Amino acid sequence: MLQEGRRLEALRDRLKAKLESELDYVHVNGSMEHRLPGNLNISFAYVEGESLLMGINDIAVSSGSACTSATLEPSYVLKALGTGDDLAHSSIRFGIGRFNTAAEVDYVADRVIETVERLRELSPLYEMAKEGINLKDVKWAGEAH
Repeated sequence: MLQEGRRLEALRDRLKAKLESELDYVHVNGSMEHRLPGNLNISFAYVEGESLLMGINDIAVSSGSACTSATLEPSYVLKALGTGDDLAHSSIRFGIGRFNTAAEVDYVADRVIETVERLRELSPLYEMAKEGINLKDVKWAGEAH
């Protein structure tokens, strides 16, 4: 069991490293030290989680936590960890199991990177963030003044 836990942890860390090396505005939700070895929950800012799920529909992942996988509300678990609604809505939960391989982890990472990049190309918010505009300072039409 200990050996399998280490193997899963290595695969999880491989996935995390690949995603973080290729994408910006990636946020790991929760502690890397205090989690199950095969669990990784990551938010991809400026990408809607449900759109990402549709873009990688050949991969078994979930948006949010297992506790709220049947609802579109942001995960109360992520919110309790201090994750804002915007990042909670852009989170994906990866589960790596006993029969997963390094090749599968690499495939998942490549598909996620490709899909996040494609979705961000369509996002004016991502473009604004890249230009250094603080989106929290922007006065949006329809906001109360």
